[in-house]
Amino acid sequence: MQPIEVSPPTPTIRKNIGRTEFIVMMACIELLTALAIDIMLPTFDAVRQHFRLGAESTATARLVTFFFFGQFFQLIFGPMADKYGRIPVIRTGFLLYLSGCIATVLVPDMFWLLMARLVMGMGSSAMFVGVLACVRDRFVGNEMARAMSLIFTIFLIVPVVAPLLGAAILSVSSWQVVFLTPAFFALIVFIWSLRLQESAPANSRSDTKLFSVFQSFRQVFSNQTFIRYTSISTILFAAFSSYVSSSERIVGTLYHQPHLFIYIFGAIGFCMSIFTFINARMVRWLGAWRTLRLLLCVYVSLAVVLLALHLLSAEPVHLFVLFTIIGLLQSVNIALEPDSSSLALEPMGDKAGMAASIYGTSYLVVGAFGGSVIDSLLTHSVLPLAIAYCVGGLLALGVFFWRKRE
Repeated sequence: MQPIEVSPPTPTIRKNIGRTEFIVMMACIELLTALAIDIMLPTFDAVRQHFRLGAESTATARLVTFFFFGQFFQLIFGPMADKYGRIPVIRTGFLLYLSGCIATVLVPDMFWLLMARLVMGMGSSAMFVGVLACVRDRFVGNEMARAMSLIFTIFLIVPVVAPLLGAAILSVSSWQVVFLTPAFFALIVFIWSLRLQESAPANSRSDTKLFSVFQSFRQVFSNQTFIRYTSISTILFAAFSSYVSSSERIVGTLYHQPHLFIYIFGAIGFCMSIFTFINARMVRWLGAWRTLRLLLCVYVSLAVVLLALHLLSAEPVHLFVLFTIIGLLQSVNIALEPDSSSLALEPMGDKAGMAASIYGTSYLVVGAFGGSVIDSLLTHSVLPLAIAYCVGGLLALGVFFWRKRE
């Protein structure tokens, strides 16, 4: 049985915009992260040619990895969000995101392109912390899980549309124009976000002195509930990010079907969006904890099937079968993330900014590092990814059922 966890009272906040506009706005801020990744995937071959990289080079996968490494700065933006409020952090994120995006088209070599992507990731990290803290300010528990699921449903329009948009732009222009496109959308969302009011009451702002930050950090890390659900998201994100980074190479290089990539990626994105919408309904019926348990069991079952197909056949798994199972795994993963994040942040109360930064840093940075290790192994076969799905799923399920005796 799920232990009863009592959340600290949430301060009354000003709600200058309605629930629907708030959720759509938060989703649009979050989808800038997906846009920065997904729109450029069709350009990887052009990028390799521009920088004289081999066709089998995995260097382009680092464009995704370095973007995720920028999420490490959530550890800075989290305390800032608790001290100065959510709005200044979100606006700082927009500034960094726009700056990094513009820099990607001005760089002379691959190294500086990776650095520009890192700056974009820093901006994304500030927006991620700000959004997660804003949602926690306004919702708690199952309501937060439902809100996050709806945010992810809108957010996941991007993997469906962005690769098609990127390919369309690339067909009439250059990869640099594709890389610059997210800045246009970021500017529109930034102007819209000016309607958002501060959700962190001034009387609950924390101190940013080193000792106070350390105390807040220690209190967050001492919460077993937070650690458990953050660990689940982190473990599963390794395989998730590896698929995102390497999907273009898997389809184009390993399966020699580059023309199918944008359709496969878009179809999986559409499937993920459906699953997050279903998750919002399931949370209403079952609650976040039971829904998370069910989704983890489904994830492990699918991962075992995928690994068995690779191990029991001398031939590569058929492209359609492979991406059907991968699509379901990615969809279950993205559907359960709102549940794990809401359960992790539920006990955090006025430490939502710090907790969101630790959660996001672990989930995105540590997970992306694991994904980069998997990427390096995906040179001749998809087997390393199948193993990652299976091992990660079993570990996450074990963490979910683990209870430390108080």
